[in-house]
Order: sequence, then C-alpha cells, then structure tokens
Amino acid sequence: MRSVAIAIFPQVQALDVAGPLDVFAEANGFVEPGEGYAITVVSAENVPVRASNGTRMLADVTCEAPQQHYDVALVAGGPGLPFDPPDLRLSTWLRDVASRCERYGSICTGAFALGHAGLIDGRYVTTHWQNAPQLARQFPLARVELDRIHIRDGSLVTSAGVTAGIDVALSLVAEDHGPRIALAVAKRLVVFAQRRGGQSQFSPYLSAPADETSPAAKVQAYVMEHIGERMTVEKLAQIVGMSERNFARAFVEATSVTPHDFVEQARIDAARNALESSATPLKTIAYECGFGTADRMRIVFRQRLGVSPNDYRLSFQKLGADG
Repeated sequence: MRSVAIAIFPQVQALDVAGPLDVFAEANGFVEPGEGYAITVVSAENVPVRASNGTRMLADVTCEAPQQHYDVALVAGGPGLPFDPPDLRLSTWLRDVASRCERYGSICTGAFALGHAGLIDGRYVTTHWQNAPQLARQFPLARVELDRIHIRDGSLVTSAGVTAGIDVALSLVAEDHGPRIALAVAKRLVVFAQRRGGQSQFSPYLSAPADETSPAAKVQAYVMEHIGERMTVEKLAQIVGMSERNFARAFVEATSVTPHDFVEQARIDAARNALESSATPLKTIAYECGFGTADRMRIVFRQRLGVSPNDYRLSFQKLGADG
C-alpha cells in the first residue's frame, strides 16, 4: 500500500480535500488488494476542523504526532490561506514530511503553506489563478506559472484551483498504476482523465477594469469586436488618443497585463470558443481570430496552454461522444 497524507486546517476548502482523496479511494477499487492507497488526514489539533463551506472534518492524527513515512503528502488550500499568518505547526510538519517523502505538494492555495515552510524557492509551482500573482509577489524566489492545471518539479507537485486537485491526484495515480487505471478512476468520477489547456477561462473578461469608461476598457472592447484585425500598441493608443508610452503604462495599471498579452489571450479565448463549438478548419479559425496562420496559432497554443489547437478540439469531441 502507498500511504497518502493530506493536511487540513480551519476554513480549509472542502473540495480540496475530498476531490483528491476520492481519486485515491476510487483507485483502490481498480487495483489488486494491498496495492492501493492508505489515506491519513492530518491537522494541527485533535479537534474537528470547520471547512469554509461549513462542514466539519476530524483528522486522523495531528502535526505533532510521531512522524511516519508517507509516499504522498499534500496540503489542501483555503480561501483565507493567502492572507492568514503562517501556522508554525503546519510549516514544521510540511518541512519534515518533504525531507522524507517521495512526493509532496499542495492543492490550490495550499501553495502558500508550502511557501511559508520554505519549500517552493527556486521551484516551478502553480496555484489558483486569482492568487497566483500574490504568490509570486509574496515568494519572489518561486517560479510561479499562472496558467497551469498542475506542475511536477522533481518531488514537488502543485495544482491550480479547487477541482485541479482531482487532476493532480489522477496524475499521481497514473504514475503509480498506469494511465489505464487513472482513466478508469476518471470515468468513475465523471471527470477528464487529463484536462486540456490551462486554468484561465475568458481571462480578458476577468481582468476587465472596474471603470467601463476608462481607456483600458475601451481598448478591451475594441479588441473583442475586431479580434481578427492586426493590433499594435500604436494602433490601440490611437483609439483612445494617448501616446504609446502613456497608454501602455495605463493599461498595465488597470489590467495587470500588457496590451500584447491581453490581445494574445483574447485571440486564444476566441479560438477556444470556435474549437469547442464548431468544425471550422484550423486555418480559418486562425485567420478569423487574428493569428494569421494555423502554424502561428499552433505555436501560441503550445506556449500558452501546453496543447495544440487540434488536440484541444479533440478533447471536446471526445466529451461529446462520451456523453
């Protein structure tokens, strides 16, 4: 049996705990007896923990219990974790298990707990897209990836927001028992065995300025309405009657992304919508979404999402067939 530990704390996100643990528990039904996972829930104190959704959880052991070996050790996330002071007991436990654990890491904002424990410096990590910029600021030595479902950096594994904990658990099951078992578990849970692309969804809208009359908002609206046109900083600045330098600075201040990154992500989102909902040829989608050529769209998808446009489309076709 492989041993799996997951750390919880007050106001933990319940799905960050239940999602991964259900993956490991379901895997036990598809492998030979004695080859599955033994699950342990850990918390700082031996009292019920109230999750952020109001449910109560009771851990099996405390962080201060005699340490044992775990094959996998994870810390769940919670909405307050990016803002709360570090729990020294949890930090000590994480450092200890990381020094003796085959694989360790975090679900969602649990990456902040890893950061407080000094376990992400110099490592590639991810977290919920809303909290990724703060993670990068708070732990500047970490290499934070903003648009990944999950990342493996040596023995360290981190995942994006909430349901991405299921994805990282499935990837660990695939490592241990092969993709066939991971696929069987995914089908049992009615989820993707491997989600395509990154965690950003309609990100240009999510980063829209609060003031709809601001220059940044006007430019965003123009880009959305003319996605197939060639966009330069000079052209966008002219739309709002500003110099290129002042416009670029104001746009970043309002949206936290550069004009170039916004335009490229807007093109990606437009292409995603077309790939998900139509059989339009790739070259047509590339032209209509402003990439110019299918080759250029393929390069951008690989860079930004880690998947080709064709593979992205196939994942949705398979979903329709399975449904």
